[in-house]
This record gives sequence, structure tokens and C-alpha cells, in this order.
Amino acid sequence: MTSEFAPAKVNLTLHITGQRDDGYHLLDSLVMFADVGDEVTVADGTSLSLEIDGPEAASLPVTNDNSVLHAARLADPDCTASITLTKNLPVASGIGGGSADAAATYRSLVGRGSPRLPDPIEIATVATLGADVPVCLYSQTTHMSGIGEQLRLLPNLPSVFAVLVNPRIEVSTPDVFRALISKKGSPMPTPPEQFGRVQDLISWVSERRNDLQRPAVTLVPEIGYVLRAIEFSNGCKLSRMSGSGATCFGLYDNERFAQAAATRLAQLHPQWWVRACMLGGKN
Repeated sequence: MTSEFAPAKVNLTLHITGQRDDGYHLLDSLVMFADVGDEVTVADGTSLSLEIDGPEAASLPVTNDNSVLHAARLADPDCTASITLTKNLPVASGIGGGSADAAATYRSLVGRGSPRLPDPIEIATVATLGADVPVCLYSQTTHMSGIGEQLRLLPNLPSVFAVLVNPRIEVSTPDVFRALISKKGSPMPTPPEQFGRVQDLISWVSERRNDLQRPAVTLVPEIGYVLRAIEFSNGCKLSRMSGSGATCFGLYDNERFAQAAATRLAQLHPQWWVRACMLGGKN
């Protein structure tokens, strides 16, 4: 039996720079992974099966098109594993839960060892599971571009304390992209290989953008309320939405501020999903 951590994926930046003829959007994104996430456990079985448990399991019924099952079949068409997905992340929340689960399943079944440099053949293989699966396969701080298949790992960027907040409202990614007025935004400057201080990283991110945030707020005004609630928490240096939403994040100077902000936000909004975490580092 093996277990693989499936960390939450956070888009610190997300520039939409174009759209291909096949409909896929071109992007530039600085991605970090959190120390909170789902867990995929794989055991021997007589046929391929999936069980889902954990605090968010009720939101994700077992169906034949689950990303975990797709990943298992991709790794081994004759797979007979008994798989348990412990669901800790909200479903359809802009932090890559389904993609991370698929990547963790694939890693487990192919016996993939420690993280290594991106392999074009492997990336092309797992990209058939979804555009975010390649970056989740490595689960390291990454400059992601193209349609998600161009990966530049940035292992020397500092970790940063954060709070993740989801108002438990699902946002349709296709709807957000349709509401995006311009699909040809300016590219993101190439992120440095390293920053002297975590404050320098936060400053760099603050000067970039998430092009999907405005259309998402237009479609779901509650996201704007979440962003303001995070922004006004003590010690917050930046609040922004991740991916296509609705999860938002705040970046903080230290763990004390992040933990205090998470506690306060959870008290004020008990219906929200709120987690203090660290972004970056090794997962």
C-alpha cells in the first residue's frame, strides 16, 4: 500500500496571453503548492475501485469519470488497484484538487520517485488528463506557460505563509473564460531564479495579476467580499484569487499573522473553508 500527498495548487499569478484555434487558452502563471491537500492511497485489489472519504467527500460522489480513475487507467490500462481518495480540499475551487488527485494517483501507480526535471513525453502523457495535471505532477514552485505544458521549476524561490479561503461557491471555469473581455493580455515577466527575501517575492507577485479575477467577481460577487475580508486581516500583504476561483489567498510576513488571520476569518465566517498554510518548499 502506498500513499501520495496531493497538495493544493495556488496560482499566485495568472496572465491570459492568447487563445489557440482549438480553444485552449495560453497563459503565464507562477504556481506554488501548499502543505494542505488531499491524500491518495493505493492498495492491491482484484479490480479497479475507488472509495472517497474525508471532510469534503460528500461533495464528490464516486463516478466512472473521476480524475483518479482516469489517471489509474492511463498509468495502467489493466489496473486492479483499490484506491482511496481522502478529500480535504473543496471541489471545483480553483486550487487544482482534481488535477492534484490525478497527478498523485499517476505518481503512485508508475512508481515515480523523487521530483525531477520535467520530461516532455511524460508531460504530454499526463496532459491528456487535464491542463493542470502536468504542473501538479511535480508539485513544486513553477513558472507555467503555454497551455500548461511548458514548465520551468523554481526550487530556490522562498516559501511564504498564506491563508486559503473558499466561500463554498462553485465557479464554472468555462463561464469565467467566456466573461473575460480580453484574451490577449501582456505576458508575465520571467520570474527570477531566486529572491533575497520573502518580501521581495510578495512585492514581485503584487505587481503581476490574475486576469480571471475580475470576470469571476462579476459572475460571483461573493469572491470580492472574500478578497476584501482577507485584505483587511492583520498582516496581509496581498489578497488575490487563485485560478478561476472561488478560492482566494492572502500572503503574510510570518506564520503568526497567517494563523491569526485564519482563526479570525473562520470565526467570522463559519460557512467558509479557511486554512492557514505554507506555500512552496517540498511536498
